[in-house]
Amino acid sequence: MPSSTTTDTPPRQRDAAALSHGLKQRHLSMIALGGVIGAGLFVGSGAGIAAAGPSIVLAYAVSGLLVMLVMRMLGEMSAAYPSSGSFSAHAERAFGPWAGFTAGWSFWVLLCTAVGLEGMGAAKIVTGWLPGTPQWMWVALFMVVFCGANLAAVKNFGEFEFWFAALKVGAITLFLVLGVLALAGVLPGTDSPGASNLTDLLPHGSQGLIIGLLASVFAYGGLETVTIAAAESQDPVRGVASAVRTAMWRIALFYVGSMAVIVALVPWDSAEVVEKGPYVAALDHLGIPGAGQLMNVVVLVALLSAMNANIYGSSRIAYSLVERGQGPKVLAKVSGGVPRAAVLVSSVFGFVCVLLSYWRPNDVFPWLLNMIGAVILVVWIFIAVSQLRLRRRLEREAPQKLVVRMWAFPALTWVALAGMAAIFVLMARQPDTRVQLYSTGGMTLFLAAVGYVWQRTRPARQD
Repeated sequence: MPSSTTTDTPPRQRDAAALSHGLKQRHLSMIALGGVIGAGLFVGSGAGIAAAGPSIVLAYAVSGLLVMLVMRMLGEMSAAYPSSGSFSAHAERAFGPWAGFTAGWSFWVLLCTAVGLEGMGAAKIVTGWLPGTPQWMWVALFMVVFCGANLAAVKNFGEFEFWFAALKVGAITLFLVLGVLALAGVLPGTDSPGASNLTDLLPHGSQGLIIGLLASVFAYGGLETVTIAAAESQDPVRGVASAVRTAMWRIALFYVGSMAVIVALVPWDSAEVVEKGPYVAALDHLGIPGAGQLMNVVVLVALLSAMNANIYGSSRIAYSLVERGQGPKVLAKVSGGVPRAAVLVSSVFGFVCVLLSYWRPNDVFPWLLNMIGAVILVVWIFIAVSQLRLRRRLEREAPQKLVVRMWAFPALTWVALAGMAAIFVLMARQPDTRVQLYSTGGMTLFLAAVGYVWQRTRPARQD
């Protein structure tokens, strides 16, 4: 069977020769650090808090532990086999082209959708400053700017992300410092609320907690992009290893820490948490002059940064898939070290969101949020099962490549898989998320079927 040999043969790595290596270690370090701060944390967390109440901290902690395990598994494989295809290339190496096809194109859909979501979130902020201006116009402007930025040299992408990430990290750190001082009762002009806002842990029961879990899972989406960017760096193995080893404290500090500060400072059922966003609501609650508007600027930068990064990541995933024979060849054309055709095609959905913002500006975001959450879980499952198989192969064939090792292998890999399955079950039990889960499952099965047919017929076409 021709398809059986592909399981044991590493995917082609022509992308390493065609793409530029213009990303420096400082770019990768800051992309890894600031890349976790995006639309899900700033925008989606408001709905999560409103649904889950103080238990949103538990939701972020549980999903944070899960994503730590996923990143460790992905880091192990990416340090051993650096590729702009990241987990898609690892899935192909582990199970054959159908798996790489399914994981890669699923993630491409995820990132392209996230670009539109972040554009809509950014436009909402700007229209708050400039009332009367149409939201769709701002989404269109942002898409033109960042599509153009990604058509330039990759080093320009890295430089933009470096400064974007520096601003985001600085702002979140300052927010945490102010919040902790206020809770301790030592911030001038404020009284500590103590534990008065934490009395009702599960105000909406388990259903609210599940909604919070989905919001938090989406918020973590995009951490995988650093393993994609590493392939275009000067030292891919070092970049991946550094990003993965610092993932734990970044998740604990930025996600779990900030959620804990917010729900302790502001009542979970405050309308401002959803209307203004949780970070702005918290700073306004402290009465710091102008702090809320300043945080809105930071949120805007975070959303625009995430747009930029997701256009980049989706274009590289598409390029890698085509390089491995799993997509239209036109997307593999490279000019100036950049796959410009892949950038343009990957930006299409963002422009579609311009139309969605015009036709249905109020109800598109929640539906897309849940749909993407399920896609992330599908991708994470591919990462886990690929790591189970490739770890054994690496131990036999190339143990020197195990620069990053999964903790307590294989026990924690199986724990992670069980956690993902549990989230799927919880989604299936809730009417609000069941349709999104089934639509994601249908898309995944469709891609798997197409990938399998592609795998079986590709050798005949090549002959």
